[in-house]
Amino acid sequence: METPSSPDSKDEEHAVIGHFRLAGDGFGDTDQRDLVYKAAQLMATAVEGAGVGEVDGNEFGGGEAVVYAYGPDADDLFQVMEPTLRSLPFRPGYVVLRRGDSESRVDL
Repeated sequence: METPSSPDSKDEEHAVIGHFRLAGDGFGDTDQRDLVYKAAQLMATAVEGAGVGEVDGNEFGGGEAVVYAYGPDADDLFQVMEPTLRSLPFRPGYVVLRRGDSESRVDL
């Protein structure tokens, strides 16, 4: 019988999921999407360079942009991504740090 992993086990994938409010109820405007795309590229380069995980893309809809990143330690991942996440002008904005089965929220 296998022993279940603890919530802070390094074997579980952690996530950083950034949420940003955009104009209107749809996909935001072109300039907003461009800013999110550029920020995601900057974060992907920084995350890969630091060796803490990967930025896995984004999605738009319902007046929100969401950026996804995964790695072995959500705190390390967030530390690398935080400056770029905070530089995005869309508010309200927040990040969910997922550590296995637990989550915490950081308002930006």
